Amino acid sequence: MPLLGRSFPEFGELMFNIFKKKESTMEVKMRKEQYQVPQVQFVFRENGEFVTRTSSELFDEKRVVLFSLPGAFTPTCSSYQLPGFEEKYDDFLGLGIDDIYCISVNDGFVMNAWAQDQNIKNVKLIPDGNAYFTRSMGMLVNKSNLGFGDRSWRYAMVVDNGVIEKLFVEAGQRDNADTDPYETTTPEVVFDYVKSTVRETATV
Repeated sequence: MPLLGRSFPEFGELMFNIFKKKESTMEVKMRKEQYQVPQVQFVFRENGEFVTRTSSELFDEKRVVLFSLPGAFTPTCSSYQLPGFEEKYDDFLGLGIDDIYCISVNDGFVMNAWAQDQNIKNVKLIPDGNAYFTRSMGMLVNKSNLGFGDRSWRYAMVVDNGVIEKLFVEAGQRDNADTDPYETTTPEVVFDYVKSTVRETATV
């Protein structure tokens, strides 16, 4: 039936399906190693004010470890990943890493409360409340099956002067996953990689 000949409900359903189809076919591809990290702005909450920082401020002229997770206060993130990287913070710095970042699709209030709850002193928590960074990384997934909405798939990476040096991604990235894998993004796996690069450099 021609578009103009449709009833309003039929037209509305048609447009909904068109946009739904476009959304599913225009997914952002995952960034690869040797690509630059997304250039975005992050909004932190500090001393009662909103503070904006750019990707350049966080990544330029530094070699950092970044790990991203589905959400603050969630079980695996709170029991293993965040405290694990906090515990190994000095060990990473001893291998030449300048800092460790934890990023999540949460706002600055939530990330600050989580850091306080976990007694985090070293790892820097980065709020990606608008998911600009996560979406541009190709890591945004929908977790509506858990009531989360859009969140980050679990991944980690080593970033050298704004360029992705090494990327670790948990298997099975997809929307509404019924599992939350945690094998390839542990502090131990990332630490072993960083340690191996130090050995390679020393033998040249």
